[in-house]
Amino acid sequence: MSPDVVPLSADELLDALDDLAELLIDTVLGGASIGFLAPLDPATAAAWWRERIPAVRAGRLSIRVARDGGRITGTVGVVFADKPNARHRADIVKLMVHRDARGKGLGRALLSAGERAAAESGVTLLLLDTETGSPAETLYHSAGWTAIGVVPGHAADPAGTLRPTTFFYKELPAASANGTEERREAPGRQ
Repeated sequence: MSPDVVPLSADELLDALDDLAELLIDTVLGGASIGFLAPLDPATAAAWWRERIPAVRAGRLSIRVARDGGRITGTVGVVFADKPNARHRADIVKLMVHRDARGKGLGRALLSAGERAAAESGVTLLLLDTETGSPAETLYHSAGWTAIGVVPGHAADPAGTLRPTTFFYKELPAASANGTEERREAPGRQ
């Protein structure tokens, strides 16, 4: 059975700060390069999540979570572009799975939920990046994402060591008014 992945409103995000902070800390302690150095304290982790609330409220960020017995065990974010020439694209960010919930398909379920959220918002191009050689890179390859390239020394891992980053994209089918897929046209074409 596939895990239930649901969106969080801004108010629900505020209510879930402690769980989300614990998940972020666990992910960093597990060695994931997601923008933070170890050790990460609970106040800093909770503040980072709290800073996301205005973007969720404004519709620029969609956060999906998975729960097990009420506890958040994973999350994924979709950041929507705010420039007029980029509204067809979004970024998948901060896909995290608690270490004790790994190996059960939760990462794939979260990634799929993020892709669906983007598609339902009219997005036809998704982008993401991850540490080269990480388990996340394997997931993205297996989920049909296309690697664009690798940038050496792009980001530090939680221990502060610079690591290469692989950048990916995935095209999503455009939905027509009747809910079916339609062929994409380049901008400006008739």
